[in-house]
Amino acid sequence: MNEFEKALSEVMQCKKCRLWENRTNVVFGEGDLNSKIILIGEAPGLNEDKEGRPFVGQAGKMLNETLLKAAGLERNQVYITNVVKCRPPKNREPFEDEVEACFPYLSIQIQFIKPKLIVTLGNIATSTLFRKFNLKFASMSQIHGKIFNVSTLSYGNLKIIPSYHPATALYNPRVLSSMMDDWKQIGEIVKTLT
Repeated sequence: MNEFEKALSEVMQCKKCRLWENRTNVVFGEGDLNSKIILIGEAPGLNEDKEGRPFVGQAGKMLNETLLKAAGLERNQVYITNVVKCRPPKNREPFEDEVEACFPYLSIQIQFIKPKLIVTLGNIATSTLFRKFNLKFASMSQIHGKIFNVSTLSYGNLKIIPSYHPATALYNPRVLSSMMDDWKQIGEIVKTLT
């Protein structure tokens, strides 16, 4: 059993924070384990908790459409996960201790897949990864679509591009336009990854 499989097995029984008490399913992640790109959201919502899969509700449909329309990517060409693997009650933002309890699982996912590009979706995912990589987090409106180059012993060399969470774009045309612009650029970058 490799580290990824061990983490998957462990997370299914995880009780490191209070979120296990109300979960229906753990949402570890899904997609191409050989992908050069990982998409990281905040936490599972109601539909994700029911199905045990990330981004399957309205925000997931928006993400799938954006991937294809703006970046020319199918969902199965990327790996999709969240910072937190269990749904916070009433879809609230995860608390800091919940993020910290879950981060080792995300770290193993990143180390195993070895992406060249991480796209963070929304404030929680972006601020969490920026903190872990010692990058300065500003507001999403200031940093979305920008490329941040990171080099670490654990993860190697990779790029991080923050973008808006698809749920935000569902109700805000300005955010949707910005998100589509981000993904057009991401699509171009993906073509250059080796």
